[in-house]
Amino acid sequence: MAKRIMVVEDNDLNRKLFCDVLKSQGFTVEPVGDGLEALDKARAFVPDLMIMDIQLPNISGLELIEGAKADPLLRAIPVLAVTAYAGKGDEDRIREAGADGYLAKPVSIGPFMAAVKRLLENTPA
Repeated sequence: MAKRIMVVEDNDLNRKLFCDVLKSQGFTVEPVGDGLEALDKARAFVPDLMIMDIQLPNISGLELIEGAKADPLLRAIPVLAVTAYAGKGDEDRIREAGADGYLAKPVSIGPFMAAVKRLLENTPA
């Protein structure tokens, strides 16, 4: 059975790119453009991995990661944070919120897929 990945990204182009790349690798993908819907959709979809943009309108990706890690149904799901906001100390803050992986935008496909596969390998099938 294909691994399930939820992509939370408000930028249409980035969301489509991430989803297209993941689908081409055989993953089942759930795109989410509105961060306010992310946790409800995650509970319904139950992904094996969440890819989380940090700069979202209305709610930050950090809040969503903290919310997921506080939720009994979602807490074991690894989170790959992807952000254009890559200043000093940001990776530490993002990891402290509960992210299991971190990539700065712009993201190249090779490192992106390596991070996805690494996080999926660390989770039970």
